[in-house]
Amino acid sequence: MLLAIDIGNTNITTGVFDGDSPIYTFRLNSDKSLNKNEYIKLFLSELKNYSVTSCIISSVVKELSEIIKDTVKTLFGIEPVIVSSELNLGFNIITANPKEAGADRIANVCAAKNLYNLPAVVVDAGTATTFDIIDKNGDFTGGIIMPGIGLQLDVLCGKTSKLPLVEIKEQNFVIGSNTEENILSGVIRGHVCAIEGLLSECEKELKSKPTIIITGGFSSLVSKYINKYDVINPNLTLMGLKILYDLNL
Repeated sequence: MLLAIDIGNTNITTGVFDGDSPIYTFRLNSDKSLNKNEYIKLFLSELKNYSVTSCIISSVVKELSEIIKDTVKTLFGIEPVIVSSELNLGFNIITANPKEAGADRIANVCAAKNLYNLPAVVVDAGTATTFDIIDKNGDFTGGIIMPGIGLQLDVLCGKTSKLPLVEIKEQNFVIGSNTEENILSGVIRGHVCAIEGLLSECEKELKSKPTIIITGGFSSLVSKYINKYDVINPNLTLMGLKILYDLNL
C-alpha cells in the first residue's frame, strides 16, 4: 500500500492507497513542536491496520519535512519519494523559475492533467488560496496566491481592538445581523467573490473556458457559495501524489 503525505502549513493530510483512489485519509495538525517519536505515535495510531510498503511526501514546511520523512523510515523501513521539480512530472513547468513551484501545487497540476479536461484551473482553498493554471498541453504555466479564509480571519480579528475571533462556519445570509455574522459574511463570501472574479480574469487570459477544480481544506465550505466551478475534489493533492509516485517507480 502507498502512503501519500501532504505537509501543509496548517495540516498534514495523509492518504492510504490500494488503487487509484485513497481507501483511508486522515489529518494531523502541522505541529512544529512535536518530535519524531511523538509523530511516530500519531501515525501508528492511524495506520496500525494498514500494510504500508511505499511512500511519497510533498511538503511546504521545511521544519517538518525531515521529521516526517524519518517517521516513515522508522515505522515502515522505507525511503519516501520527496516531491520536487526534479522528479519525472509528466508535464513541464513553464514559469520564470520552475524550482519555485511548491510540491503541493506540483501534485495538484499532475492530478488535474491526468484526471480532467484541459485547460484547467485548480483552486486550492487552504491556509493560502492558490490557483494553478494548466494549459491545453497539460503544462503548469503559473498561478495566483492570496491569503486563505483562516488567515483573513486571524488578521482581521488580530489587528483590530474590538472585533472578536469567530469560528469558521456557514453563513446563510450576506447581510449579517450581528458582528460575528458581519465578519463571516465579509470573509467567507468576500473570499468566494474574489475567487470568482479571479477565475473570470483567468478565462480572459487563457482565451478559453477551463475546467475549474476546487480542492483544499476549505473546499467544502467554499463550494456552498461558489457558482463558478466544475469539480470539487478534496483529495486532489493526494491523488496527484499517487500519480507522481507511479511516474517515478
